[in-house]
Amino acid sequence: MYVCEHTTIHEFTQKQWDDLAVDAGPFLQFHFLAALENSGSINNSHIDNTGWQTCILSVKNEKDELLALVPGYKKTHSYGEYVFDHSWANAYAQHGLNYYPKWISAIPFTPVTSQRILTKLEDLSPIITLIHTYFKQPKTISSCHWLFHTDSLKQHLSNCHSPTRYSVQFQWWNKQYASFDEFLATFKSRKRKDIKKERAKAQQGITIERIVGNSLTDDVRDVFYLCYQQTYLKRSGHHGYLTEAFFKQLFQTMQDNIMVVIAKDEAQILGTSLFLYDKTGLYGRYWGALQDKDCLHFECCYYQGIEFAIEQKLPLFNPGTQGEHKLLRGFEPLICRSSHCMFDMRFHQAVDDFLIREQGAMQAYYESALASLPFNQEAMAECKKGQVG
Repeated sequence: MYVCEHTTIHEFTQKQWDDLAVDAGPFLQFHFLAALENSGSINNSHIDNTGWQTCILSVKNEKDELLALVPGYKKTHSYGEYVFDHSWANAYAQHGLNYYPKWISAIPFTPVTSQRILTKLEDLSPIITLIHTYFKQPKTISSCHWLFHTDSLKQHLSNCHSPTRYSVQFQWWNKQYASFDEFLATFKSRKRKDIKKERAKAQQGITIERIVGNSLTDDVRDVFYLCYQQTYLKRSGHHGYLTEAFFKQLFQTMQDNIMVVIAKDEAQILGTSLFLYDKTGLYGRYWGALQDKDCLHFECCYYQGIEFAIEQKLPLFNPGTQGEHKLLRGFEPLICRSSHCMFDMRFHQAVDDFLIREQGAMQAYYESALASLPFNQEAMAECKKGQVG
């Protein structure tokens, strides 16, 4: 086997890519990654360089047959990854070494657990070893990082001397609910009343619409993008990394994988949220508001998503990273994994030692989050219980 490096997804056909990305989720489909490139949201963006340079790897056999595709990027900083390694970069700098560029296997600005090696092969360890060797030899890349990978990939990465780092997100699981009320019936009485009050407050005097498929018109896209940019400007003073061209292409090529929620009163649009979905689940990604209204964010980003997932019989709903407030709304803690291989063995050992110490804190945080769920005793017994390590 040998590795080839590619600076654009367009070195592959859509069929070549998507044939290997079966059941990999919407963010690893050809159209999503192509929209990031085509729109300038990555690869020298029109705004400050976002630090993502496409570096996809393909693995082929001696007959030149394609065995695997590995979506990846060379990074010149650590923003937009959601696995925070700035202290590692500082340690390199203090010793006169370059931490950047590094190579990561991840989806830009998208902290969602999914496959990282697109292949039909079962033994992935040789592929990982091949990739690490490929980057290590010229000494131009400091390290390889596999972010938000699946639990099944963890053992293969451990076999290749890549220690695991853990984090916690919050995710909703569809336990074959027939309706939102049936889901709400799993809550303790007081917590159930709190959700009902919250929804009533958010919905008072407004209409909320979920829009999918052919109804996702240019007007819907324009309204969403206006809200998206307004919220970024208000929160951080700069525009969002994802360009208008990105959403325009996404609405054209992935119309059947998008759901938009729009909330408005008689006079104007108040806020919008955008989700992607396929048979693997529902994924809440972007929210924007033009007017502040109490509890509207919870309604548009969480409750509407849960209702949609129940109606569509989707197995899960990932509402995005961070936010302990999700626990009280029925999102269970979820252990996420990333793995890291430093090519300087001194730093590799230091990172390994740090991650071993960090595991205990992550397990304690996970268990504390699990204990904070609002469910009744019967529903608590059915919650997924994870283990760090």
